[in-house]
Amino acid sequence: MFTGIIEETGRVKSIRKAALSEVLLIEAETVLEGTKVGDSISVNGVCLTVTELGKDFFSADVMAETVRRSSLGGLMSGSMVNLERAMPAEGRFGGHIVSGHIDGTGEILSFTPEGNAMWLRIKTPPDILKYIVEKGSIAIDGVSLTVAGLDEYSFSVSLIPHTGKETILLKKKPGDLVNLENDIIGKYVERLLAFSGGETVVKKETEISYEFLRENGFS
Repeated sequence: MFTGIIEETGRVKSIRKAALSEVLLIEAETVLEGTKVGDSISVNGVCLTVTELGKDFFSADVMAETVRRSSLGGLMSGSMVNLERAMPAEGRFGGHIVSGHIDGTGEILSFTPEGNAMWLRIKTPPDILKYIVEKGSIAIDGVSLTVAGLDEYSFSVSLIPHTGKETILLKKKPGDLVNLENDIIGKYVERLLAFSGGETVVKKETEISYEFLRENGFS
């Protein structure tokens, strides 16, 4: 589990690509402290497992499903990435509950300055947009942000100077893809509501009829 508070930005040192997957080697410093092989690190919002550790780098495998759902497949040597270690049990929630399981990607439409802040507008498909609510939380490339605007095909967030300085978001440009993870609560509520009203129980009861019992030797 993560919080969406980026600890540092790292740099992709190399990428070993296979037919459907890849291995990332990422230069870092802060997130290596206390980390061991098998631990989780969020890379642009994607939870990856550390497979190798060096003095100033770590490696992680990226499977085919992750390449399909995220923007990690578009990384190149030299790309900067947002990094966060999994939250320790004694840690503090500075952002919101972030699982590191990406729902999909969005496309940056525009950057608009306003005072000391920067408005970032992102277009995303309806199956992701339906979980986004104004003043709710969303993780963009692993960064916990508050939704400040919403329409039928896009949403907007406002970045304070600290967020712009400590993450890679302001280094992007219109047309770039970003990884999106919706607030996990809305997805679970929708799933649970699909089973409300006892529909599953009723269905199971109606499957056992007098004819069924007779055909199976209970008459």
